[in-house]
Amino acid sequence: MIGTALFFLFAGLAIACAISMVYHRNPLYSAISLVGVFIALSCLYVTLAAPFIAAVQILIYAGAIMVLVVFVIMLLNLEEDRPHSRLNYLYALGGGLGVLLLAQTFFIFYAVMRSPNQPADQTLSPGKTLSIGQAMYTEYLLPVEIVGVLLLMAVIGSVILARKLTAPQIELVVEKELEIRKEEDAKDGLGIAL
Repeated sequence: MIGTALFFLFAGLAIACAISMVYHRNPLYSAISLVGVFIALSCLYVTLAAPFIAAVQILIYAGAIMVLVVFVIMLLNLEEDRPHSRLNYLYALGGGLGVLLLAQTFFIFYAVMRSPNQPADQTLSPGKTLSIGQAMYTEYLLPVEIVGVLLLMAVIGSVILARKLTAPQIELVVEKELEIRKEEDAKDGLGIAL
């Protein structure tokens, strides 16, 4: 009974945050609403006895991915734009797809309710940290190592791409900036030497 109540509470919170994410025109508010969706999904994973997946949901999606999204939003410096009247047909398309999604949801609900109830095997614990760790370092050791090497290559590549300018190039930039300042000072008649 309590599990069902918690499911409806967190599912309702996830749906409300998703609607808020779509409703807001400000992308920063939408990103914050998406964090709410991720936190509600993490709570749903906890109620399903999958604490590792819940922790990964918070750390990876609500943490790292959303920091990246907010960073890109801040870099883009989005301005308020006027709504385009030429895209009005998208409202009808979105409404039709929404009705199709709702019909699919009701079909899945109907199919689940008609399926026979089978007791769950309590000896299996697929969402527990211990079983995930055992599977990662026994059966799936090679894919885990491959992913580790790929992530290491991505980190090295990003460091190489984000390197600072070498010293002579920095001196050139500083010299050009000093020349621009001297020209501006000469125009203004200040004559301040740096």
